[in-house]
Amino acid sequence: MKEEDHFEVLRKIQKKPEASQRQLAQELGFSLGKLNYCLKALQKKGLVKLENFQKKTNKIRYLQYIITPKGILYRTKLTINFMKRKMEEYDELRKELKK
Repeated sequence: MKEEDHFEVLRKIQKKPEASQRQLAQELGFSLGKLNYCLKALQKKGLVKLENFQKKTNKIRYLQYIITPKGILYRTKLTINFMKRKMEEYDELRKELKK
């Protein structure tokens, strides 16, 4: 379950790096605490980093989540493993239907 959560968080960050934790949690269906826990774990592993930047027009500081190259590799591996599992499930269902 943890890997699936991490995969979903990485996927969402890639799509919306400027989203707040509250927005990410809502879109993922996670509690804010669960998302925070996942983000800290991903940061600790070096898969995600927080980046501060300033909006040039009004100089307000923002935080943005960035997926590191290591994070992209990890997400790719999770995707491949997910696809393998689904193909195995498909093959087993196909065999059952043939019986």
